[in-house]
Amino acid sequence: MIPIIPSTDAEVAQASVQRDVQHYMRPGTLQLAALPPLALYIHLPWCIKKCPYCDFNSHEMRAAELPEQRYIDAVMADLEAALPLVWGRTVHSIFIGGGTPSLFSPDAIDRLLGGVRARLRLEPDCEITLEANPGTFEKDRFKAFRGAGVTRLSVGVQSFNDDNLKALGRVHDRAQALAAVEEAAQAFDTFNLDIMYALPGQSMDDLKQDMATALALSPPHISIYHLTIEPNTYFAKFPPVIPEEDTAYDMLDLITDMTGAAGLHRYEVSAYARDGHRCLHNLNYWQFGDYLGLGAGAHSKLSFAHRVVRQVRFREPRLYMEKALAGNCLAQDEEISRADLPFEYMLNALRLKDGFGLQQFSERTGLAITAIQKGLEEAERKGLIERDFARVKPSLRGFDFLNDLQSLFLPPSL
Repeated sequence: MIPIIPSTDAEVAQASVQRDVQHYMRPGTLQLAALPPLALYIHLPWCIKKCPYCDFNSHEMRAAELPEQRYIDAVMADLEAALPLVWGRTVHSIFIGGGTPSLFSPDAIDRLLGGVRARLRLEPDCEITLEANPGTFEKDRFKAFRGAGVTRLSVGVQSFNDDNLKALGRVHDRAQALAAVEEAAQAFDTFNLDIMYALPGQSMDDLKQDMATALALSPPHISIYHLTIEPNTYFAKFPPVIPEEDTAYDMLDLITDMTGAAGLHRYEVSAYARDGHRCLHNLNYWQFGDYLGLGAGAHSKLSFAHRVVRQVRFREPRLYMEKALAGNCLAQDEEISRADLPFEYMLNALRLKDGFGLQQFSERTGLAITAIQKGLEEAERKGLIERDFARVKPSLRGFDFLNDLQSLFLPPSL
């Protein structure tokens, strides 16, 4: 047989994908009885302004218009190249994150989701979340996103206090935040508010007022994050004065008390929800499900019969578009080692208040329970977990000292 020699960039890329699929399917040391649920993440990387605390792959707009059509074309090319890796699998949830995805027009989001539906099989009740910021809010814009197929909005409020918002470098104010949340509540059956605490200059009274304002809006879901100073951010170079650790713990206790009294239950370290409104997409992450990441800097975690792999797309948007349209936008593509899998799993699963089933650990990693037995025994001895023969969950102490708990499952250093 005479081999077919690819002659174009697209054919070269397709030949590469074919080799990659064969590479992933070869025999290996793991044995996964079944593949976990699959989610889709799409990264839209532009913002009006880069926040000083943000270490996400986000980029300030440098022109009046976004390259919407070219970027969506690139994401579709990215998806086309990845299809052989997820062929025949059903997508249970979609999350469009950023950046500020709500900068994209509703028509652009409609084209994006239409392209996804044409290429992937979605669950009939597939959860489709879009991140939105009040600074990009316009009257009826959220309703138009709903019309484009988005089923859940995540609104990046962070605070309702103008002084705190200014300290965080946000582009919206309290009035815009209130208007955006009210519009979200009218347009969507379920939505999320992102709130931050332990902010520069924030007092307990400030936080109490923030939470009272948020809860008065009756959100079905709230994600609440401690402000952390991340490397390679403006705050890392010029650190603000933030509340001390003991004060931050008191703030978290206040948050948990107020959300509980309002009927929102803490089901994950940073997530509170009413019954029936948990974020299915994030639950899939925490349960070590699979996800295909498309867009600049997006990460994927994909399982095969004998291995689990991680991929990372090129980060810089214009380079990503160039590479994706040429057929290969992967900057990294590597198999997770057997030694790293226990920690990777526990890093996610222990974030859940209800923990995980021991059977699920074996199903999602292809490893025996003995791979985490030593860590479980040490965690139990320190009072960081509760367990029986079927399930493990963090104790109240384990939830408070989650980093200490997760570190017990780090692979032994060489």
